[in-house]
Amino acid sequence: MAFETARVPTENGARYLQQLCKHWSHKLDVQLSENEGIVRFPAAIATMKAGADALTVTVEAEDDETLQRMKGVVASHLDRFAFREAPLPFEWRKR
Repeated sequence: MAFETARVPTENGARYLQQLCKHWSHKLDVQLSENEGIVRFPAAIATMKAGADALTVTVEAEDDETLQRMKGVVASHLDRFAFREAPLPFEWRKR
């Protein structure tokens, strides 16, 4: 398994987390609480945790190619919901 995590600075992480999870819940398995969400894509899992000043996003996939693609999917969707702040800085780090 391949993992990467990004800490995305934003004071609106909880709102974006809610919007993203509700958006994806129409077609994917999603677990959502006030400050944490897990989205199970067919080939990856995205875990998001909202803090006061950042949204932490972890993407897990079976291989590096899928990981890179899914990081792009998560980042582009987050930027769409955060259009007032976009593009948000993602500094991905391997776990």
